[in-house]
Amino acid sequence: MKPIKRFKELWINFKFFRYAVIGHLGYFIVTLIIVLTILRDQNDFIIYFNAGGIFYNDINGLYDQEHYLWDYRYLPLSAIFFVPFYLLGFELGFLLFHTFNLILNILICIFLYKICKFVKGEDHEEDDKRIIMYICVYLVGIPQFFNYILGQINLYITLFILISLYIFLKYDEFIWQFVGSLILGVSIILKPIAFFLIPFLLVINLDFKRMKKVTVDFSTSLVRLIGVFLPVSLNIFIFLAYPKLWEGFIETNFTGSNPVTINFSFSITKLILNFCFLYNIPFNQLYVLIGVIGIVGGIGFIIFIIGKFDKNYQIIYGITFGIIIMLLGYYDSWDHHLLNLIPLLIIMIFILPRHSEITMKYFRKSLLFFSFFDLAFMGIWFLIWFYFPYNFASTIFLILVFLGISKYVLKSEKK
Repeated sequence: MKPIKRFKELWINFKFFRYAVIGHLGYFIVTLIIVLTILRDQNDFIIYFNAGGIFYNDINGLYDQEHYLWDYRYLPLSAIFFVPFYLLGFELGFLLFHTFNLILNILICIFLYKICKFVKGEDHEEDDKRIIMYICVYLVGIPQFFNYILGQINLYITLFILISLYIFLKYDEFIWQFVGSLILGVSIILKPIAFFLIPFLLVINLDFKRMKKVTVDFSTSLVRLIGVFLPVSLNIFIFLAYPKLWEGFIETNFTGSNPVTINFSFSITKLILNFCFLYNIPFNQLYVLIGVIGIVGGIGFIIFIIGKFDKNYQIIYGITFGIIIMLLGYYDSWDHHLLNLIPLLIIMIFILPRHSEITMKYFRKSLLFFSFFDLAFMGIWFLIWFYFPYNFASTIFLILVFLGISKYVLKSEKK
């Protein structure tokens, strides 16, 4: 059925879908008005806008943080993407950027629908109304409002991840495996949150029952790694041409003073840093970062290689692991970053059996929390941060999702 015809049918017959679309358009219109009137100088888009201007006029100043309201942390090539918005001026640039975000959400819903239909188990309902219902939850989730009002770029990453997944699931040929990973590489340029997906592109399994036999699909793994590293490696030429950029990038992301500032990030790393900062405990933020990512990432990768996956779906769990590791490990994990994770949760809900206990206990509760309650706990943090600077509610639910995936893929027999 054609998308427009299906949309009209859902609009007429599915009340929840109609309310979700209206609510989402409400987010879009309200945030557009607020940013252009009240928050013109208090949003993330102004950072991207300035980065585009600095790249265009004086690239050496890209990581001079005095030019920004908040630190610009991304790879240097990402700034090229924002040059056209800078050339249009702030108002017109933001209007175009904001409209692109709306279009991206439409495309995300289409690919999310296609993937859910592709992976849906036989014990799920034959019609697609339940898939539509979960897509509606994605559309009206509070992180959408937060993403719009900040002028963030998370939706580009989400769309690239879903397109890559769709390609990996549907096509086995090497050329398509390369294309899928190439798209993920572009997403890393735009926002490094996707960086920890790279190890999970490997097609590898360790079978303990068969004398610890290791199975590796070298060809597919190599093609994927080449594809993902190719666009990212282009930044090397920028760093070589402008050595100052490398120093600024490292200081901004890993060794400078910004990562130790108390804020409402829900990553484990930030919770530890806030604790040390509050009680004057000596620490090195880079060591904390490496330690947390090493532990969480190491456990995740071990589970990934010893888990019992349907061969076609290993990549879905791997990419989800990568996103969770990044959210738990990196300094700054915010509410709007959850838009990268929520569609993956929805996909896994349809992979698992319809009445799976893991879905009920781990995934659905986490999905509802991320969609509707996380922002409330951020608000509570602002009220009590001076005495208790720990925004740990989302941390708990991220760990819950991590445990749910681990429990499912480590079971010796699945019902």
